[in-house]
Amino acid sequence: MDSAFHASLIIVAPDLLLAVSAMALILFGAFAGEKASSAIGVMSVIALGAAIFLLIGPGAGRGEAFGGSYVADEFAVFCKAAIYGAAALSLLMAQAFLKAEKIHRFEYYGLALLSVVGMGVMVSARDLVVLYMGLETQSLALYVLAAFKRDDGKASEAGLKYFMLGAVSSGLLLFGASLVYGFVGSTRFTEIAAFASKGDIGILFGLVLVICGVAFKCSAAPFHMWTPDVYEGAPTSTTAFFAAAPKFAAIAVFARLLFEPFATLTEDWRQIIVLISVLSM
Repeated sequence: MDSAFHASLIIVAPDLLLAVSAMALILFGAFAGEKASSAIGVMSVIALGAAIFLLIGPGAGRGEAFGGSYVADEFAVFCKAAIYGAAALSLLMAQAFLKAEKIHRFEYYGLALLSVVGMGVMVSARDLVVLYMGLETQSLALYVLAAFKRDDGKASEAGLKYFMLGAVSSGLLLFGASLVYGFVGSTRFTEIAAFASKGDIGILFGLVLVICGVAFKCSAAPFHMWTPDVYEGAPTSTTAFFAAAPKFAAIAVFARLLFEPFATLTEDWRQIIVLISVLSM
């Protein structure tokens, strides 16, 4: 058991590093004050670089962790490297803008790192519960980032709209996951795939709701109604972040979900994806 747990820790090391870094930087900022914001911004980028090294460097963990509910395969590694890189570039560009707008506070970087942790968990999830935990970790941080310019009416409106509509999408995804669990008796992707191969129509209802929840996260039509207001009202640095890392994570989750647990239902979900794609374009 100890060796299995140790192996799992090595596999989740990049996400664990970012989670610890986010909490440590927020605590450091609370004691050091706003004057440490620039240093915290640099350290957050360094933390993302260290996470990329743990992800692709020598000794990087590969395989399944925690009983198969979390995986570090080549797909997850590629997606996480892209997400971490996009987040690092966004944070580097954010410093000058945040200073110019007089909202350069250390909490921005801690929240960004926490949202990246959620994205990483989403990409590596092979269990609907783990997927939901990652999605909520990402979303809760992004709600605050959207309204980070709290003295601005548009920013407050953006944060509120994103929170309200995000809660609806999370509810759809959670309801869909509960339906899948009700029909399958498990939330593990491997067991869902085995059940879906039987062609039970009941699981399709859960699949449709899960697709709707994830489509919201990548602002795919017709679940894109939050995007114009949030992109307009949020600080420009936050909009740049929104348009890169979270969207990439949502697309990766789409690929993981549809081609692993629901691969045998391709003929059913293909029509939904085609419709969403055409409407979005």
